[in-house]
Amino acid sequence: MICRKLSRSVLALMFVIVTANLLIPTSLLAQAAGSATRIDSIVALVDEDVILRSELELAVAGIVDRIRASGDTMPPQNLLESQVLERLIMREIQVQRAMQTGIRVSDADIDQALVTLAQQNNMTLQQLRQVIENDGEDFAEFRRNIGEELMTERLRQRIVASMEPITDSEVDILLASEDVMGGEYNVSHIMVGLQDGPTPAQVQAAQLKAEDIHDRLVNGLDFASAAISYSDGQEALEGGLVGWRDLHSVPAFFADAIGGLQPGQFTQPIRSPAGFHIIKVNDYREERQVVVQEYKARHIMIEVDEMMTPRLAMDTILEIKQKLTDGDDFAALAKEYSDDVTSANLGGDMGWFPPEAYGERVYQTIVSMQPGQVSEPFQTQGGWHILELLDTREMDRTEEAIRAEAREQIMRSKADQEIEKVLRQFRDEAFVETRLAG
Repeated sequence: MICRKLSRSVLALMFVIVTANLLIPTSLLAQAAGSATRIDSIVALVDEDVILRSELELAVAGIVDRIRASGDTMPPQNLLESQVLERLIMREIQVQRAMQTGIRVSDADIDQALVTLAQQNNMTLQQLRQVIENDGEDFAEFRRNIGEELMTERLRQRIVASMEPITDSEVDILLASEDVMGGEYNVSHIMVGLQDGPTPAQVQAAQLKAEDIHDRLVNGLDFASAAISYSDGQEALEGGLVGWRDLHSVPAFFADAIGGLQPGQFTQPIRSPAGFHIIKVNDYREERQVVVQEYKARHIMIEVDEMMTPRLAMDTILEIKQKLTDGDDFAALAKEYSDDVTSANLGGDMGWFPPEAYGERVYQTIVSMQPGQVSEPFQTQGGWHILELLDTREMDRTEEAIRAEAREQIMRSKADQEIEKVLRQFRDEAFVETRLAG
């Protein structure tokens, strides 16, 4: 049991490192190996599993390294331990829920996650394995724990997939709102959470705590340190950093609160159904014009199938290319030979499109051409092609980009809220007993 938990501790740190694009502190792995020789203790019971002191210490060490690397103020040890333990508890609850709902991952999924982990830390997969094994960890157990992390991610994806899609009306209403301002804000967030259906006393206690945090910030407490120490938000151990958001993608009362703030300023505590929030504006940038290059082209495709072998398809496209060189009409040849049923009757006309619309091979071909030029035959997964570039143009796609970004960010905001709600429900339903001293 202790061996399994120690492996999971290393994994928890390393998986955070992958998502944060940081390096593995090798000293932590050494700590993991050395801690196996000590007598361990339980710091939390979570339904049918436990969290060990060694796991907590290793996770805290990882967070401490990150705080030092970022230059943020170190919070008190007891507050840091409490925050990290709560994250480990939530992670354990999610693993158990994922298992209960039948979420599984394949060996190929785990292999890809390990490759990503190695690349993020400038290692080969073999080097990563050596680091793990040299510090006393069992690599097979490490793989199993990577699988658990993937299961928790899929649990979150399942929560998001159950949501209603964003409608055009929602996007229209938000974009048409007079309260919506342009630009994007890089924000950080501190939340003092409330349970569903809180009592007046619980609301008052949360409000007093939020006001106390605000007073500490006014008196010079570093925002990131305050978030690590006090926030109940998912991003607490990242110093509360949420990242770039436009005002289309946050609740209206948040938008009202941060719309007039300058970088470095933060809000008064703001009430929402989830609790009380303090939001800091780290940076601001104007919405930029989106101008894209579009191409008008026509093509001839010879599809590879059971009747048309790759060799025969290549020979056919080379014959068509020779006909074009000899002066035959492109549109006529497309109608006669092309297997693209969408464009063949139009003489191969593909209309106007951005260069990436038809895949990497078409992109590489068309961006190197000039209007009026006919390409050499080239191959894709679908078969063999010849392209003729007819024209190019620059199009202002700012409005489409704004709508697409608004839709994406509204979805992300709703997803964050839904995940927070469901995880809070999981937490309330789970049996949890903590055993931290003090």
